[in-house]
Amino acid sequence: METGQESHFINRGLSWLEFNQRVLDQALDKENPLLERLKFLCIVSSNLDEFFEVRVAGLKQQVQQGSVALAPDGMSPKSELSAILKRVRKQVDDQYRCWNEDVEPALTAEKIRFHNYPDLPDAERAHFEKFFRERIFPVLTPLAIDPSHPFPQLLNKSLNIIVHLEGEGLNTDLAVVQVPRILPRYVPFSDQTEEQGNDFVLLGSIIKHHVGELFHGVKVIGTHLFRVTRNSNLYVDEEESDNLLHAIEEELRHVNRGAAVRLEVQEDCPDTIANRLLDLFNLGKEDLFRHDGPLNLTRLMPLALSIDRPDLRDKRFTPATVVSLTEEADIFWHIRKGDILLHHPYDSFQTVLDFLGQAAEDPNVLAIKQTLYRTSSDSPLVASLIHAAENGKQVTVVIELKARFDEAANIKWARLMREAGVNVIYGVAGLKTHAKAMLIVRQEGEVIRRYAHLGTGNYHPSTARLYTDLGLLTTRDELTADVASMFNILTGVSKFPGMKELLMAPYDLREGMIHLVDREIEHAKAGRPAGLFIKMNALVEQSMIESLYRASQAGVPVRLLVRGICCLRPGVPGLSENIEVRSLVGRFLEHSRIMRFENGGNPEIYLGSADWMPRNLFRRVETGFPIRNPRIQEHVQEIIDWFWKDNVKSKVMSFDGFYRSQEITGERFNAQEEFLADSQRRRKAKPAVAQ
Repeated sequence: METGQESHFINRGLSWLEFNQRVLDQALDKENPLLERLKFLCIVSSNLDEFFEVRVAGLKQQVQQGSVALAPDGMSPKSELSAILKRVRKQVDDQYRCWNEDVEPALTAEKIRFHNYPDLPDAERAHFEKFFRERIFPVLTPLAIDPSHPFPQLLNKSLNIIVHLEGEGLNTDLAVVQVPRILPRYVPFSDQTEEQGNDFVLLGSIIKHHVGELFHGVKVIGTHLFRVTRNSNLYVDEEESDNLLHAIEEELRHVNRGAAVRLEVQEDCPDTIANRLLDLFNLGKEDLFRHDGPLNLTRLMPLALSIDRPDLRDKRFTPATVVSLTEEADIFWHIRKGDILLHHPYDSFQTVLDFLGQAAEDPNVLAIKQTLYRTSSDSPLVASLIHAAENGKQVTVVIELKARFDEAANIKWARLMREAGVNVIYGVAGLKTHAKAMLIVRQEGEVIRRYAHLGTGNYHPSTARLYTDLGLLTTRDELTADVASMFNILTGVSKFPGMKELLMAPYDLREGMIHLVDREIEHAKAGRPAGLFIKMNALVEQSMIESLYRASQAGVPVRLLVRGICCLRPGVPGLSENIEVRSLVGRFLEHSRIMRFENGGNPEIYLGSADWMPRNLFRRVETGFPIRNPRIQEHVQEIIDWFWKDNVKSKVMSFDGFYRSQEITGERFNAQEEFLADSQRRRKAKPAVAQ
């Protein structure tokens, strides 16, 4: 990077925090249903947990190692860490202000109430005393903190109580009681009617009130809830590991006890106690966060999703069915008729399940190959893969054991599938397999035909109802041959052969995208139509950003819809004045990746699994694939147009990295709601057969 170019880039960590602010804005938005606002408030906490476990933990390690390497924005690890902690502190203050002054009072008004133990009505006190004695007390263990009792290895993100003691002859005045994870964090009142509403007591409050029963002959003079967040990065040397599955299992055992990176306490915790905890965890005062409310709002998520108040949440919907199996039950027939585009969650993920399910049963199917990055705990896809293997088909699954926070689940699935006879592969050493691909090989008379599904999202039926993603079902020879080559690279010993249509990281995806951007520059210079629309979750990689700057300087209009991190600065004269960046955060998590190139009036559209981040382009197996079918190109173009038309949930990024709501001067347009309405219209009509 040339000197002086640091101002061209926005800091990655700070940009991520601005995304989390946009999530918090959804909790603050009174137009959203109340329980949806609570959900967003929980997501803010969940996001911050992962941010500290991964990003902050990594920066702390760099600082401890004395690293002074500068990021593209010019920040050192130390300066970035300082700026991040300052920004997080304000965000957390805003989050709890939202809880205390807005969301909790609104819940109370709707008869959804959270009580501290001392404020319980007399009629409930006996019930909770019995609940404590019978359900809680037996699983509590007091842990003294003194020279003969080393400080316990408290699990990552666990809730604990520090107990301050007083009495004669004590070796210590501190003890820890861990709040059992096996118990719900909120306990309902004993007998509630619909008219009375929903009343809960937080588990920590119950234990705090009764904790003295664990300490006989001494006086409890203080009880304070605290929570510690630890480094959760996995460190596995694949080249030195004889068995990757066992190595990751072993590393997972250590993750819950990684180095502490954050300490959270409630507002009333005395400085003397908080400082002693900081010393015990080897943390500084900058790592302490005080909360005026529940320490872990994430644990309220099940309530936000389960309370039976449909009037306080988004209206439920049933996805549309793109492929009508009532007219023709053979899904392969539908795909042969023409490529099929699926837009989740508006289009049912059941089509993907049917595709694999029918392949598992079909006697003409010879082989099935699939990548798995994340899937559900009761995955019907895994069941179909196992069933296919039991039916004698050759089944190969490339499963990513290092999918962050899903490692344990994927190890379980890997073992289960191997026992059933599935060829389970862990991918290419040193690379994560993040591509979303499924290949079906089928005997049709004298012909062997390939069918493929390529997508932007995981094979996860649950998140397919929450995340927006695009998937393509195709039997086009050029593309399916490329998918077959990809699987050969993942499962065998092959050098990258080059492909006709598929772009594949880490081999040629970055170069392919830069070539397509440069082609737009040439079109613009020649006076031909030029333009870029790119939708992704994160834009970080420096060479990709620089290619977009070159396009802007050549007069190419660039529209970017980036949900999360964006390190590009839009609207800078002489650099990026032709670039506009927006972010859309709404009911569903925007997850699809779309790249549209005007191409001199002959537009090309690519979908893909990769964001433009260093890890995606250099350290993962990813795909980018073209849409050739004119009908589907038109469909994707309409999707793009609706996204850009949104003036309700999308915000516009300024050159300084902050976002502002759009001024609505005409008709309000909420893209996700319009997609939903279109889905419901199609569902009520006769399901269309692919043409």
